Amino acid sequence: MIHITIPKPDVTITKQDAPELSHIYGFTDFHLIPRDRGGIFMFYSSKGELLFVGKARKLRPRIKKHFEDSVSPIKEHRNEVASIEVCIIEDAVHREIYETYIINEFKAKYNVDKVFFR
Repeated sequence: MIHITIPKPDVTITKQDAPELSHIYGFTDFHLIPRDRGGIFMFYSSKGELLFVGKARKLRPRIKKHFEDSVSPIKEHRNEVASIEVCIIEDAVHREIYETYIINEFKAKYNVDKVFFR
């Protein structure tokens, strides 16, 4: 049996109720997410339900793209995202392993690729 320890989030940002600053779907703290670092990210609902898990070589642009892109798997569910957790993981193989493991272990609601539990 393989035992995988999920890393603790390096950055967590939450949706603001009435943001005064420029925002994307209520999130104003994208500047806290590293622009040129690789890692995994997890989108959660206000009830703590895991909605989506992804990985990226450059985290901030990839996460923002999910809120702007017309082909994102969460495009119909963007308003459900209440918090985003980010873990810095530079190794591409480790990112792939963590992403697949988290999707299946915690049954991410809107991930359609890499799913073994359905």
